[in-house]
Amino acid sequence: MLRRLLKVFCLSLLMSFGTISGVSAADKTTVFVSIVPQKFFVEQIAKDLVDVQVMVEPGANPHIYEPKPAQMAAISKAKIYFAIGVTFEKAWLKKLASANPKMRIAHTDHGIQKMPMAAHHHGEGKDQKKEHHHHGILDPHVWLSPPLVMVQARNILTALQEADPAHRSAYEANHKAFITMLVELDGELRGILAGKRGLQFIVFHPAWGYFAHAYGLKQVPIEIEGKEPKPAQLKELIEHARKHQIKVVFVQPQFSTKSAEQVAKEIGGQVAFVDPLALNWAENLREVATKFKAVIK
Repeated sequence: MLRRLLKVFCLSLLMSFGTISGVSAADKTTVFVSIVPQKFFVEQIAKDLVDVQVMVEPGANPHIYEPKPAQMAAISKAKIYFAIGVTFEKAWLKKLASANPKMRIAHTDHGIQKMPMAAHHHGEGKDQKKEHHHHGILDPHVWLSPPLVMVQARNILTALQEADPAHRSAYEANHKAFITMLVELDGELRGILAGKRGLQFIVFHPAWGYFAHAYGLKQVPIEIEGKEPKPAQLKELIEHARKHQIKVVFVQPQFSTKSAEQVAKEIGGQVAFVDPLALNWAENLREVATKFKAVIK
């Protein structure tokens, strides 16, 4: 009898771990996001009510990513796909939707006016001016600006509430707490970068345009429209860095550092890493702001 009671107790205890929030692991809604930072956003609003799967795995390049067969199979069980406008979605979003016609596609960047990708054009030649004015590739990196994440958070909230109305009030409360966190983070970043308005930093890939815009900075990219710079462009960039006494070239783990290292060598500087795809999104932005503050003059 004692053994039987112990067995029942243990079984109940194990079951409780999957239902602490009132939702068992088996009953959780499966959702997909394109990139790692979105996982952070969705989990702030949904907490443990959903199982968040990331399409572009850590370390992969979201511009050229191709979903794996296992991910395509998992998509068939997902209720929502949170898109954000990264390049691989242009080729794959329709295919993902066709793999699960019942899955809702939520465009988290809806309502955000995107800026053209930054390009470094300081020359006065006619060709350079023409290239600058016809630069029409829109910057997808909207997750790196806390004010723009507030817009994304509202879109995430709406999709979750429509897909799972039973937990509508929980999502609303979590969203409110997330917005409070974003407002506080935005204030922190403004404090860290106070007095740096108008100053420049060099990056290989122009991922930090919205961040720079939010905090009054200017990013100077090495890469131009997804391509390595030509020798003349690289020479111009090096001269620009020397003129403005820029000594650090920022790179991200998902891209080659060859051109960045070449520029750093020519200006007597160094290469430093900043990751726009980190999961610990809020802490990562604090670290990035601190790194920018330390080097821009």
